[in-house]
Amino acid sequence: MATAINAPTYDPIPTANDLADKYIASRQQILNNQTKAATATEKALSELNSALSAFQSSLSSLTGLNKTMYAQSAAFSDTTLGSATASSTAAPGTYAFFVKQLAAVSQVSYSGLTDNAGVGGKLTVNMGGSAAFEVNMATADADGNGTLSTRELAAAINAAAGNDGKITASVINTGGTAELVLTSKDTGANTAITLDTSLVTGGSSLAAANADPARRRVLSQAQDAEIRVGSENGTAIVQASNTFTAIDGVKMTFTKVQASGASPFTLTVGQDDKTTTDNVKAFIEAFNKLRNVLATLTKPGDKANEIAGGAFSHDGGVRALNDRLTALLRPDGPDSLANYGIVATRSGTLELDEDRLLAQLARNPAGLDAVIGSTAAASPTGVAGALDKYVKTWSNGVNGQIKLRREQTSTLQTRLADRQAKLNDQHKAAYDRYLKQFTQLQTMQNQMNHNVTLFDALFGNDKD
Repeated sequence: MATAINAPTYDPIPTANDLADKYIASRQQILNNQTKAATATEKALSELNSALSAFQSSLSSLTGLNKTMYAQSAAFSDTTLGSATASSTAAPGTYAFFVKQLAAVSQVSYSGLTDNAGVGGKLTVNMGGSAAFEVNMATADADGNGTLSTRELAAAINAAAGNDGKITASVINTGGTAELVLTSKDTGANTAITLDTSLVTGGSSLAAANADPARRRVLSQAQDAEIRVGSENGTAIVQASNTFTAIDGVKMTFTKVQASGASPFTLTVGQDDKTTTDNVKAFIEAFNKLRNVLATLTKPGDKANEIAGGAFSHDGGVRALNDRLTALLRPDGPDSLANYGIVATRSGTLELDEDRLLAQLARNPAGLDAVIGSTAAASPTGVAGALDKYVKTWSNGVNGQIKLRREQTSTLQTRLADRQAKLNDQHKAAYDRYLKQFTQLQTMQNQMNHNVTLFDALFGNDKD
């Protein structure tokens, strides 16, 4: 009996695939590592860009145009009379005032109005005794049905050239007739509304109402606000608005009149320690958030303990960014952040010594904003201005480092994708080659095994 051929049996498909994988394995591993690194860089650039943008937004909200770190407060002794605010430049002190009169808008109504046919001519709307704007009554009939309704009249007043929102006309339906209400946008005696209907032609119910005191009512008398300095009989300050800025850096808004004979209220302007401290804490928090992101992105790895480093652990440019931010916290000049209790920790973050801050504010309140400065575009100054200017070299959407690095990373990813496509082609070519070879081998093995079986059948020892 013949002996069967005991050669290894190969399945062509998995065998060819395994050999093709081994053929490109080293190159595929290199490409995988490069692709992974490029993806990590892309993600890290997005994180860095978000952190830089958030830091700039915080700087702008704290030190932008008309913003200051040092804060002062202004408070009324009687808070029912209104409220006040003070800028950092306001002179501290106590002031006495008496609220004699509040400013009011002008509001008038014209009742008993009906729809009128054949109305034309010109309606003149006066404010403070002078013509404010005119309304063409002939074109006020918006639907062109020959009848001017009160609603169409109100719409024509609101849309009139020269009105520009100074007066708002509205309609109140009162059964078979309507009432036209005119309200000034602003307060003050010079907003008093009157109508001149002398040039209105046709049967206008508005002209009739304007001539009838019983149908023409003043709902709110236009008037100026008046406060007195020191006492009820002190120097008068009169203006059209209820918000006064008579004291430099202080804004007072009144909502209530004092009764005759009442004592004057006091306004106290002084340092606002809480708001100032909160502003400094917000500055520190914004810086620390950025610093922590940079620390994570540049964290060194530990191969011995298989701990991966940050995406920029070997990037000298990002480490230079980190170092530069620290250097910018130490400005030239006699004052420093440390003088105001803003001190650096060993990790590179900032922390606040509140006692030192308040003590230095008592000695030199203006120095805080002098050292921290401003990010106002026209004239950046101090630490904040320097930080913002430097950060823009990275965050600028036209030529900043983030944009340039993203473009480089995108170009690299495109090249890696092309290399992967070529490697895939090489894998397929190797697979096809091995598949053909092992298919031929399988065919040969099958043929030889068939021949052995045939020989066994013909010449085997058990054949009769």
